[in-house]
Amino acid sequence: MSDTLTLSAETRDRVGKGASRALRREGRVPAVIYGNKADPVGIHVNERELTKLLMTGHFFNSVVMVNGERTLPKDVTFDVVTDRPVHVDFLRISEHATVTVAVPIIFSDEEEAPGIKRGGVLNIVRHELELVVDAAQIPDDITISLKGLEVGDSIHISAITLPKGATSAITDRDFTIATVVAPSALKSSEGDTQTEAGEGEAEAE
Repeated sequence: MSDTLTLSAETRDRVGKGASRALRREGRVPAVIYGNKADPVGIHVNERELTKLLMTGHFFNSVVMVNGERTLPKDVTFDVVTDRPVHVDFLRISEHATVTVAVPIIFSDEEEAPGIKRGGVLNIVRHELELVVDAAQIPDDITISLKGLEVGDSIHISAITLPKGATSAITDRDFTIATVVAPSALKSSEGDTQTEAGEGEAEAE
């Protein structure tokens, strides 16, 4: 389960581009807390503290306590040139609110996948799963075993055992998470062999 993160913030007295630029020059990042039937509140947070949380790798699937308010990060805007965070949106939630989060996928047992051992390649279609979960039970990640997979095999969401209480946010189809495919070099050589065989047959005629 993801740890609860903590971030201190101060209320924004002024809004607008000029005020936001001034905050960023001081090492602060403008943000807003909204939702849970309460008015939006403009705040600003320390850029270094925010960056540290972003680097944990599970910022977006963790509950973040902002000045004592339980929130879930919903969006971070980054500067297109410097890649520094320039704005953050936080959604207020209650302790056991049902939330939708993107949880990272970890693939295990690659050495026990015959198809991969014979040269097949794992083609990852989704690196995250969108899950609907209790805010107090958000998983850090979802581990999926590759044991026994052959070239041509696929992993679908229906084959995954999700944590108790968690369901897929996508319910209208049995979507693919990953497949084991033949390497492009193998496909190419097979195509050349078939071409050569066809030419040989044509000459024989």
